[in-house]
Amino acid sequence: MISPNFLREMQRGEEAAVAALLTDAFGQPDEARLVEKLRKSRAIAGEMVLPSEQGIVGYLALSQMIAPKGWLCLAPVAVHPDHQRNGYGRRMVGMIVEWARLSGQTLVVLGDPAFYSRCGFSPAPEGLTSPYPVEYTMVAGAAKAKLMNLKYPAAFG
Repeated sequence: MISPNFLREMQRGEEAAVAALLTDAFGQPDEARLVEKLRKSRAIAGEMVLPSEQGIVGYLALSQMIAPKGWLCLAPVAVHPDHQRNGYGRRMVGMIVEWARLSGQTLVVLGDPAFYSRCGFSPAPEGLTSPYPVEYTMVAGAAKAKLMNLKYPAAFG
Protein backbone atom coordinates (compact mmCIF):
# COMPACT_ATOMS: atom_id res chain seq x y z
CA MET A 1 0.00 0.00 0.00
CA ILE A 2 1.25 3.49 -0.90
CA SER A 3 1.53 6.00 1.94
CA PRO A 4 -1.46 8.35 2.37
CA ASN A 5 1.07 11.23 2.54
CA PHE A 6 2.32 10.13 -0.89
CA LEU A 7 5.67 11.92 -1.31
CA ARG A 8 8.05 12.81 1.48
CA GLU A 9 11.62 14.03 1.76
CA MET A 10 14.21 11.29 1.56
CA GLN A 11 15.73 10.51 4.93
CA ARG A 12 19.33 9.82 5.82
CA GLY A 13 20.00 6.08 5.63
CA GLU A 14 17.72 5.52 2.61
CA GLU A 15 20.50 5.97 0.03
CA ALA A 16 20.96 2.21 -0.56
CA ALA A 17 17.20 1.68 -1.03
CA VAL A 18 17.08 4.55 -3.52
CA ALA A 19 20.10 3.17 -5.42
CA ALA A 20 18.40 -0.23 -5.64
CA LEU A 21 15.15 1.37 -6.85
CA LEU A 22 16.99 3.38 -9.53
CA THR A 23 18.86 0.29 -10.72
CA ASP A 24 15.63 -1.75 -10.88
CA ALA A 25 13.65 1.03 -12.59
CA PHE A 26 16.27 1.74 -15.27
CA GLY A 27 17.65 -1.79 -15.61
CA GLN A 28 21.22 -0.61 -14.97
CA PRO A 29 23.08 1.46 -12.32
CA ASP A 30 23.83 4.67 -14.31
CA GLU A 31 21.13 6.77 -12.62
CA ALA A 32 22.14 5.50 -9.16
CA ARG A 33 25.72 6.58 -9.93
CA LEU A 34 24.47 9.96 -11.18
CA VAL A 35 22.62 10.56 -7.91
CA GLU A 36 25.69 9.55 -5.90
CA LYS A 37 27.82 12.05 -7.89
CA LEU A 38 25.21 14.78 -7.45
CA ARG A 39 25.16 14.19 -3.69
CA LYS A 40 28.95 14.20 -3.43
CA SER A 41 29.20 17.45 -5.39
CA ARG A 42 26.39 18.97 -3.28
CA ALA A 43 24.38 19.80 -6.39
CA ILE A 44 21.21 18.14 -5.11
CA ALA A 45 18.61 20.65 -3.98
CA GLY A 46 16.13 18.02 -2.80
CA GLU A 47 15.23 14.35 -2.94
CA MET A 48 11.72 12.96 -2.53
CA VAL A 49 10.59 9.37 -2.12
CA LEU A 50 7.32 7.51 -2.47
CA PRO A 51 7.14 5.06 0.44
CA SER A 52 5.03 1.91 0.61
CA GLU A 53 4.79 -1.14 2.82
CA GLN A 54 7.34 -2.79 0.48
CA GLY A 55 9.82 0.07 0.96
CA ILE A 56 10.65 2.96 -1.36
CA VAL A 57 8.85 2.56 -4.69
CA GLY A 58 9.30 6.03 -6.16
CA TYR A 59 12.01 8.68 -6.24
CA LEU A 60 12.81 12.06 -7.73
CA ALA A 61 15.69 14.49 -7.37
CA LEU A 62 16.06 18.21 -7.98
CA SER A 63 19.54 19.58 -8.69
CA GLN A 64 20.85 23.13 -8.95
CA MET A 65 21.50 24.15 -12.55
CA ILE A 66 24.76 26.01 -13.16
CA ALA A 67 22.87 28.24 -15.63
CA PRO A 68 20.44 29.84 -15.68
CA LYS A 69 21.15 30.64 -12.05
CA GLY A 70 18.34 29.57 -9.77
CA TRP A 71 16.83 26.99 -12.13
CA LEU A 72 16.49 23.38 -10.99
CA CYS A 73 16.85 20.17 -12.97
CA LEU A 74 14.40 17.33 -12.33
CA ALA A 75 16.37 14.10 -12.71
CA PRO A 76 16.12 11.27 -12.23
CA VAL A 77 12.50 10.31 -11.73
CA ALA A 78 11.82 6.63 -11.09
CA VAL A 79 9.03 4.27 -10.07
CA HIS A 80 9.76 0.64 -9.26
CA PRO A 81 8.76 -1.64 -12.18
CA ASP A 82 6.19 -3.44 -9.98
CA HIS A 83 4.39 -0.12 -9.43
CA GLN A 84 4.66 1.45 -12.89
CA ARG A 85 1.58 2.18 -15.02
CA ASN A 86 -0.44 3.17 -11.94
CA GLY A 87 -0.05 6.95 -12.34
CA TYR A 88 2.49 7.33 -9.53
CA GLY A 89 5.20 8.89 -11.72
CA ARG A 90 2.76 11.36 -13.28
CA ARG A 91 1.42 12.28 -9.85
CA MET A 92 4.92 12.70 -8.38
CA VAL A 93 6.05 14.94 -11.23
CA GLY A 94 2.76 16.83 -11.20
CA MET A 95 3.21 17.66 -7.53
CA ILE A 96 6.71 19.03 -8.18
CA VAL A 97 5.44 21.08 -11.14
CA GLU A 98 2.70 22.57 -8.97
CA TRP A 99 5.25 23.40 -6.27
CA ALA A 100 7.38 25.17 -8.92
CA ARG A 101 4.37 27.14 -10.15
CA LEU A 102 3.34 28.23 -6.66
CA SER A 103 6.88 29.10 -5.56
CA GLY A 104 7.93 30.88 -8.75
CA GLN A 105 10.67 28.31 -9.32
CA THR A 106 11.76 27.11 -12.78
CA LEU A 107 12.31 23.42 -13.48
CA VAL A 108 13.94 21.85 -16.51
CA VAL A 109 13.69 18.18 -17.45
CA LEU A 110 15.11 16.08 -20.23
CA GLY A 111 12.79 13.26 -21.21
CA ASP A 112 9.76 12.00 -23.10
CA PRO A 113 7.75 15.07 -24.15
CA ALA A 114 4.49 13.08 -24.22
CA PHE A 115 4.88 12.04 -20.56
CA TYR A 116 6.21 15.31 -19.18
CA SER A 117 3.64 17.46 -21.01
CA ARG A 118 0.89 15.47 -19.24
CA CYS A 119 2.57 16.43 -15.95
CA GLY A 120 2.58 20.19 -16.64
CA PHE A 121 5.88 20.75 -18.46
CA SER A 122 6.02 22.80 -21.68
CA PRO A 123 8.43 22.55 -24.62
CA ALA A 124 11.67 24.50 -24.24
CA PRO A 125 11.21 28.18 -25.06
CA GLU A 126 12.47 29.54 -28.38
CA GLY A 127 16.16 30.38 -28.16
CA LEU A 128 17.00 27.92 -25.39
CA THR A 129 20.23 26.00 -25.96
CA SER A 130 21.33 22.85 -24.21
CA PRO A 131 24.09 20.25 -24.38
CA TYR A 132 21.26 17.73 -24.80
CA PRO A 133 18.56 17.49 -27.52
CA VAL A 134 16.29 20.52 -27.18
CA GLU A 135 13.31 18.57 -28.56
CA TYR A 136 13.42 16.47 -25.35
CA THR A 137 14.01 19.46 -23.05
CA MET A 138 10.99 20.82 -21.24
CA VAL A 139 10.39 23.52 -18.63
CA ALA A 140 7.86 24.19 -15.89
CA GLY A 141 7.30 27.09 -13.55
CA ALA A 142 8.43 30.67 -14.01
CA ALA A 143 10.98 30.12 -16.87
CA LYS A 144 12.02 33.77 -16.76
CA ALA A 145 15.72 34.23 -17.48
CA LYS A 146 17.69 36.30 -19.94
CA LEU A 147 20.34 33.60 -20.24
CA MET A 148 18.80 30.59 -21.94
CA ASN A 149 21.92 28.48 -22.33
CA LEU A 150 21.39 25.47 -20.06
CA LYS A 151 24.40 24.31 -18.07
CA TYR A 152 23.87 21.21 -15.96
CA PRO A 153 25.85 20.21 -12.87
CA ALA A 154 29.16 18.49 -13.74
CA ALA A 155 27.78 15.13 -12.56
CA PHE A 156 25.57 15.03 -15.67
CA GLY A 157 28.67 15.23 -17.91
